[in-house]
This record gives sequence, C-alpha cells and structure tokens, in this order.
Amino acid sequence: MTTGPAIGLPEPNTITRPYRGLSVQEVDIPLTPAGIEDLLSRREIYRRTGYLVLRSHGQTALVAVRPEDPDRLFSPVAQLRVLSGPAATAWIDAPEADVGNATSLATAALARRRDDLLAYVVRGRFEHVNFIWQPAPVPVLVTEVVPPHPPKLLAMAEQVVGYDEDLPPVSLVLDAVDVRELAAAHLAPHYLLPCRGSGLPAGPEVSFLDCHPPYRADWLLIGCERSRQFHEHFYGTQPRRVDLCPKARAADPAGPAAPRVLTKCCLLERGIEVNGTTATVPWGANLDEVRAALRALCGVPPASGPEAAPPAPAAKAPAPAAS
Repeated sequence: MTTGPAIGLPEPNTITRPYRGLSVQEVDIPLTPAGIEDLLSRREIYRRTGYLVLRSHGQTALVAVRPEDPDRLFSPVAQLRVLSGPAATAWIDAPEADVGNATSLATAALARRRDDLLAYVVRGRFEHVNFIWQPAPVPVLVTEVVPPHPPKLLAMAEQVVGYDEDLPPVSLVLDAVDVRELAAAHLAPHYLLPCRGSGLPAGPEVSFLDCHPPYRADWLLIGCERSRQFHEHFYGTQPRRVDLCPKARAADPAGPAAPRVLTKCCLLERGIEVNGTTATVPWGANLDEVRAALRALCGVPPASGPEAAPPAPAAKAPAPAAS
C-alpha cells in the first residue's frame, strides 16, 4: 500500500455522503486489524468507495479506505484505517430508516445506544446501508405560537429535517408560546386576539382583530407588533398588550452556550434573518425558507441545484460510402 496523509478518525455525526460511497462485504476472516489489512492488500475497490463494512460470522467492522487511482473505475487499496472493530461496531436492522438522512440514522442508532460503541451501521429502507459515527444530534429550539398543535413551524421543520440529506442529525425541541397560558396569566374583562386560530373560542369575552370588531376600551390585546399596528390603524389608539411574538421570546441568550433557535416573525415578509444562533423566518414561511434557516443554524451552506452531468460526446457521422 502507498503512503500519504494518514486517514483520520471521523468527526461525530459522520455518515457516508452519498451512501453509495460505502460498500458492504461478507468475508470469512477474523475481523482483526491484521486480518483486515491482509485481506484488503489483495483487493481492488471502486473509485467512489470511502468506507467498507465487513461482515464475518455475525460480527461487523468499519474500515476507511482510499483507492490508489481515483480516476480508474477500480484500483487497489492505497490506504486503509480500521475505524472500529466488532466490539465497537453495531449492526442495526431498521427497515423504517432513511439511510441517506443523518437524523434518521441517528434516531435508529440512539435507540440502541451503548457507551462502548463508536459506529452504528444501519440497514434501512430498500435494504440500503449506511453508518453514523458517534451520533450526537444538534438541538434546535423551535419557538412558535400554540395552538394549533402541532404548530406549523415545527411541522415544517420536521419535514425539512426528513428530506434534507446535507443536514447533520437534528433534534427539534418545541418552545411553545401558548396563547391560553398568556391569557390565564393576564386576567382581563375582554381579550382581543389576532385571529380565530389563536386558541380561545369566540364569545362575550373574546374578539378577533382580523374581524375588525367594534372598539372596546377594556380589552387586552394578546398579539405582536404587527397586531398593534393593525389596532392603531383600525381604532387610532394604543391598546393594552401582551406580546406573543416568538422572535421576541427567542431574543437573546448570547454567547457560546446559546441554544440554536428557529422562530418566526410577521414583520419579516420574505427570506430569512440570522442573528447569532437565532434564525427567523416569515410568519407565512415556505419550506425553502425553513430549510435555509435550519442550514444556517447547523453551519451548512445554502442549498443549490444538482450539477448537470456533462453532455455525452456527439456520435460521429458515418463515413460516406465509396463510389
């Protein structure tokens, strides 16, 4: 095998991206470093293969490999490192897991977590296989108004985490701004809420700002800055108000221990806003905006479209027949 920069240990949460870069092979050798090196010294690997999962008599090992010539379809193994032997590698059958998705892999792995394990090899949907190294999901607080349950921003974030294969494993935690709790904590003879989706039923003690009800001097507005602006436009007065803006609730802790926060604000009409460890999307955010916010929080570059494959060379026209 050739020399070169040594293969290092993976960072926590490493998976094979894309997972076609991992090859699973059944072998009939002891999965020791010496046995593995002897086996692979006589093998070729595909040019895209970065990891091998070796299976022998119910045991599993994970090996990082580099091909001798990445421009050839197959070439000998130039470098290898046994990352984890049978004692530190788990094989997991999880038919529900999407093995291209780090969060799905981490969920399957952590359900079977042991302190002595480093690598979790998961056979998931379609019997495809990938691994995750020392899974440690990134916690993201989703600060959002409830009801409804589940809140829309949390549901959208779950959808993005479920399909974006560039994200690390993410753990979404709801930080709820509950309209009913705010009303119970601020007693008033009458409440004015932004809209009927705010969680309190219509009645003699509740009105909804979007219905432009007759003005009452005794009501308490449970709403954000935009609701205050609407009230001033409709009635020409400043109401007593309890702020329910999730962005205002999310502002600041700062510093190295500050949590990552995904939230929303109706003063932001399009795009996203990132301030430290807080990412804000519009009240009517689309999935692209939620995806961009989560990527920013996790340090992942903005998404771009797939690269186009180079065009196939044009076929040569046949030579004219001899006359």
